[in-house]
Amino acid sequence: MISFLLGTLEGLFSRLHAPVQTVRAFSTSQPLDQVAGPVWNLGRLNHVAIAVPDLEKAAAFYKNILGAQVSEAVPLPEHGVSVVFVNLGNTKMELLHPLGSESPIAGFLQKNKAGGMHHICIEVDNINAAVMDLKKKKIRSLSEEVKIGAHGKPVIFLHPKDCGGVLVELEQA
Repeated sequence: MISFLLGTLEGLFSRLHAPVQTVRAFSTSQPLDQVAGPVWNLGRLNHVAIAVPDLEKAAAFYKNILGAQVSEAVPLPEHGVSVVFVNLGNTKMELLHPLGSESPIAGFLQKNKAGGMHHICIEVDNINAAVMDLKKKKIRSLSEEVKIGAHGKPVIFLHPKDCGGVLVELEQA
């Protein structure tokens, strides 16, 4: 019995040391300059934006119930929203409420009466290079050009159908 077990273990051990085929990370048919990294880089998560039907009630929840630092409401007519920023230490939440009937947030709230996550915002170190690179990769944006966002920095929104169903905002760091 012992010799049977030793023979079985010996057979298993020899298979564990058998050479394993290596998988290449890059295709050798592509020139290396096409595989090189982009001239822009993703940074940190800047904020998660939440569309809310009642801005005062939502701000009070984060401030009074959860104890977060909450800004005053800031109207941004050029974007069709009023916004409240909730500081979470390592990132922020952006509470969005429609400002006028033409607001993109008004349409979102018609479909989602209780509100919900609207978009995420990720910082980039070179927004113009990011836009050019993403266009080459067939990633659509919601506008033709970069605009100034709620934080006073250049931003662009990427189409959710090209981003796994998530509306992604890129913001210049």
